[in-house]
Amino acid sequence: MDVRPECRMCNRRNYRSTMETTRLVIITVLLGLILQANAQIPDACITSTTNRAPENTDINVTCGTQYMDLSIYICPMYQALYNESLMVVNNQLSNSLCYGKADWTVTPPVLRFRFPINDTNVAACKNVYKVTSQVGSGAFADFSNVQYVNISGTVNSIDPSAGAITYRPQIMYKYSCNYPMQYLLNNTQIGVSGVNIAIRDNNGSFISTLSMQLYQDANYQQVLTVPPTGINLKTKIYVNVKATNLTDRFNLLLDRCYATTSPYPVLTTYYDLFVGCNRDAQTKIELNGVSQTARFSFEAFRFVEHKNLTVSTFYLHCATRLCEVSTCASLLPNCGTTQNRRRREADMVPTNTTITSPPIVVGEKSAEPEPLPLYGAAPPAIICSSPLLGSLLSLLLFSWLP
Repeated sequence: MDVRPECRMCNRRNYRSTMETTRLVIITVLLGLILQANAQIPDACITSTTNRAPENTDINVTCGTQYMDLSIYICPMYQALYNESLMVVNNQLSNSLCYGKADWTVTPPVLRFRFPINDTNVAACKNVYKVTSQVGSGAFADFSNVQYVNISGTVNSIDPSAGAITYRPQIMYKYSCNYPMQYLLNNTQIGVSGVNIAIRDNNGSFISTLSMQLYQDANYQQVLTVPPTGINLKTKIYVNVKATNLTDRFNLLLDRCYATTSPYPVLTTYYDLFVGCNRDAQTKIELNGVSQTARFSFEAFRFVEHKNLTVSTFYLHCATRLCEVSTCASLLPNCGTTQNRRRREADMVPTNTTITSPPIVVGEKSAEPEPLPLYGAAPPAIICSSPLLGSLLSLLLFSWLP
């Protein structure tokens, strides 16, 4: 029995349709396998409720009495094509202490970080310290003013892509803990770069807190506010360094103040504002070594290496020490004589400490010129722009003469 030509054509079409459908299914399965292999999603994440895109609420912070503990859902990291080895604290890639440890024993699985407070591990990962004053509460309810140290930072992803583009989203989790200064210091010295520094004398009879504050007025009343676009060039910046909770036995002495492009007092790219008798022409020292407060001012500038940038960011560092009231005068540089070396009596003075300012951002514009005084100012000069106007003025002047 012969098959009609129409039926043969129908069979061929059905066969082609079936083959195309099979081919699409195979391609889809292969693509799924490729994507799964690229993401390397663990079995614990496949059925987890956290097998989704990262969210800000994925992180949990525990501020303990000895440790700061972070736990972050790990499955969203794999969903974003990362893993536990590609998450680091404050972008400290070369420090093994700043990487977390995956915990697959809990549901949902998490990536854990731990920082011992009042230890070098906190500073090693470049966590940010910020000191604030608050009314005492809880165990410090009897104190009307308690200083707190806020320790904060970020856990961010490391994109392993070697090409010019990437399809991985950037992940960043922020964390912070607030501790009362009285607890965190605990009669020990803490190195806080950028905010306040606690120091103590040899017998531990006191703990002093050094603070640096920037002002925008000569009366040291208006705190300097730096906009995102930066302050103008040659803007006067007034610096106040103060020691609190200090016995009358000591005064505060600034050995040297300098600026660097790094938030840490490393002498790679730096500029000295003053050291000994050497002083920048725009720097004026008002108080130093005569009280528990030191003050000086300078004009805002830009680092040459930032010439192609919209703003120039730098940090101010001051090497500070305590001097005994009776000997402070002998430790100050005698700039009126040829011998400018400072005499030091190390057995009478504690070791010096460097304190750092918040970032100072300077834009490309210059400061507005000071306005002319309203009284006693010279009148503007008269410019004769035409011969006719000059002749008329001459006639008027001669007509007034007797």
